[in-house]
This record gives sequence, C-alpha cells and structure tokens, in this order.
Amino acid sequence: MVIPKEVKSIIENLQKAGFEAYIVGGCVRDFLLNIEPKDWDVTTDAKPEEIQKVFPDSFYENNFLTVTARTGSKKSELAEIEITTYRLEAKYSDKRHPDEVKYAKKLEDDLGRRDFTINSIALEIPKSKSQNPKIIDLFDGEKDLKNKIIRTVGNAEERFLEDALRMLRAVRFATTLNFEIEKNTAEAIKKNSIWLDAISKERIRDEFIKIIMSDNAANGIELLRELGLLKYIIPELLENYGVAQSKHHIYDCYQHAIKSLEYTAKKKLNMYVRLAALLHDIAKPRVKAGEGNDATFYNHEIAGAKMCFYILNNLKFSKKDVEKITRLVRFHLFYYNVDEVGEASVRRLVKNVGAENMQDLLQVRYADRIGSGVPKAEPYKLRHLKYLIEKVSKDPISAKMLKINGNDLMQILEIKPGPKIGQILDILLGYVLDDPKNNKKEFLEKEALKLTKLSEKELKNLAEKSKQEKSEVETKQDKMTKQKYWVS
Repeated sequence: MVIPKEVKSIIENLQKAGFEAYIVGGCVRDFLLNIEPKDWDVTTDAKPEEIQKVFPDSFYENNFLTVTARTGSKKSELAEIEITTYRLEAKYSDKRHPDEVKYAKKLEDDLGRRDFTINSIALEIPKSKSQNPKIIDLFDGEKDLKNKIIRTVGNAEERFLEDALRMLRAVRFATTLNFEIEKNTAEAIKKNSIWLDAISKERIRDEFIKIIMSDNAANGIELLRELGLLKYIIPELLENYGVAQSKHHIYDCYQHAIKSLEYTAKKKLNMYVRLAALLHDIAKPRVKAGEGNDATFYNHEIAGAKMCFYILNNLKFSKKDVEKITRLVRFHLFYYNVDEVGEASVRRLVKNVGAENMQDLLQVRYADRIGSGVPKAEPYKLRHLKYLIEKVSKDPISAKMLKINGNDLMQILEIKPGPKIGQILDILLGYVLDDPKNNKKEFLEKEALKLTKLSEKELKNLAEKSKQEKSEVETKQDKMTKQKYWVS
C-alpha cells in the first residue's frame, strides 16, 4: 500500500511552513489493514487560518477546526483532503455534539479524544524520503487491529456519553471489518444503549445502511439486538423474535428475516433488496392466528408494507427509497404456478411492481425461500415466471413499431380507410423484420407507393406472407427466451 502523492504533498507543505502534520484516523486503520482508504485525513498543530495561508485553494465552513484543501487531483477521493487542527472536546450535553471545541497543543491530546483505538493511530511522514513512515500508536490500536478487536480509547462509558452514535459505529466496525467488540466496550454499550434515542435519525440511518451493506449484514443485525440497540432503530423487528411459523418454515420469524438478509449479502445485492428481505415478513407477529404447523398469517404482506413505510420514514429514508422498498414488501408474496397463472396475471404483477423492479422482487423471493430453509433459491416455476415476465414486458410485434401509420398512408397514397391500408402495413412490417434499418419513414413511404400499384390479389398474397413471417419471428423469439431460462 502506497501513500498517495497528494497526501504527502499536504504533509510536506505544512512541515515546510513550520508545523507538525500527521495522517490520522480511519485512513490509517485501513492503510494498516491493506484496505484502500476512501478518504485521507490530516491533523496538525496549525490553526485554521494558518492552514488556509499554506493552502489558498481551501475552504473552512464548520465549527470543528477542519479546513478542506483542494489538491487538483483527478481522483475524486483525493481531490479534497480534510486538515484538522489538534483539538480537545469538552462535555457533550446532548450526547451528540461537544459543547465546545478547544485547540490542543499536542498530538497525544488529539488522539486521546477519538472513539476507538483502531482509529487513534497516526502516521508520521519523515522529511527524508529515504525513511519509512513512522507509526504513532499511543493506545495499542495496532495490537487491537492484529487481534481484531473494537475497543474504545480510554473509558468506554465516557466515550459513549460524549457521542452516543459511537455505540452504533462500534457495531458497524465490528460488522464491516469482521472484528469482535471488546467485553468492557460491549457492556458499556448495553448499559448506555438508551442514549441512542438522542441521536438524529439521519445519523442512525447512515450507520445502519453501512451495516446492512456489509458482507456480514446478518451478524450486524444480531449484534445490534444483543447489545440492546436494535430497539432504537427497528423495534418492530424484535416483535418477530421467538415467534414460531407454520410447517413451511424451519426458523422463527426473526431468524427467517436474518437468514433472508444473509442470502442477499452473500449475493452482494443492492440496498433495496437487502432491506426488503429483512422487512418482508415484519408484520407476521401482528397478524398471526393459531399455533403450530397450522398457524396462519393472512395479509401479512399488506400489513407489512404499511409497517415498512412507517419504519423507513421514521429513519428518514428518501421518498424514492421508501416507495420502492415498500412496494417490494407489498408484492413479495405473489402467487405463481406454471399451469395456473396466465399472462394476464403476470402483466398485472409487472404493472403493480414496475418492470424496473421485477428483478429486485424476484431476488426478495429467492431470499425468502432460502430464509425458509429450502435448499434452492430458484425452482423451475420461478424460472418459468422470469420467462413470462420477459415475454409480457416486450413490445408486441405489430405495425405500431413502424415509423409510419395508417393516417400517413392515407395522406401519401390519397386513399380512404379500408383493408388495403392494413395489408400495406403488414407488408411494410415484413420489410422491417427482415432488416430493422428499413424502419425509416422515407423508405417506408417510397415502398408504400410501389405497393399501391400492385393488384388486389398480389397485395393480399404479400400481406399473408408477411403475417406468416411475423408468426415465425414471434415463435423463434419465444423459443430463445425459453432457452434463456431453461424452461419448456
């Protein structure tokens, strides 16, 4: 792993101006883990106004002593680099923001106010290019990286009372890095989990999405539950814990949701599918009737969509995200058997869900199946459904595809409505099926003028031949679509 020249240049320019400067924070953590950092942060003893003198092309628009310097790099992650003055943070009365931010004189003070040991490591770039970067690790962050441990800097309760979001960040780091949360840190989270309720929903949502989008998303949700944090994010999901299902499921409602999410993470599917998989049966405990193998959950998809709408709005998801995920939950229980459901029903499903969402809906169904304990995500009937979805989603082969219509022909040929118009359109469609490049108004008008000179019998024969060609094309297309999905 190489430190980018843009970062080195920031450090060197600060050093030349007589200031200390170090690479610090999450980028150092990722660098040491041999993970490409998404952004780079620098800390220095220079004050914001002094930083701006060193970097005239910079801006300072916050209360946290952070100046953003533009590097001119073509790489987006290196185009802007944040430079923050050493700082100390006073009491956090609202559990979210420090009451005041003070300048610190030493790097040690700045590192000591950070959240976790793995994020409190600094890198010193030597002035001599022959020397390697020096690691400054005052809180055993390297040791915790090696042992895959998430541990707070100093007293865990104090860190979480300063900013309650750090509890959620601990779970996020444990999930994304596949680390464990150290015992005292975990106990402090359990003891102080209630303070997560003081955090803005937008900040909670952003951390939650990072957990959901990790490869270990299912473990992340379970960790949130174990540490008492889930009830401040999606308390409705806890209602599913221990609720037994019918004979079609080997897991309880909560485990089913977790297993479904696990499948989507394994397949590296998008956020919409992951959240829909987690929430698709959210309403089952509220609509459950009966016990044991004969238990029923009528209309749980309808009630679930309403709950999903509330949950996502509460977490401040965008209107677009809420609508799409809610729609996936609402229609995840579509009925389909090869010999029982026809094209009309499939068209209605596509219309309700949206053609652009059908692939995501199928993925939710696959997750639902795997979450139920069946070994196969895509049985024959779902492959057959995919075939039908593609079939009904295609524009039918008809004269409507042409760049010319009946009204155009009546004007060009100066004739009245009648079977002749339809016959000419059928023949022109045949020309376009032979070569799509023929679908140009100028070409079609020219050919129509030629066709009008033919006898009634010749025109009729050509039209019948074109219809036969159209039927053959449709049959061939259907055969190819069936082969695509391995159905008969």
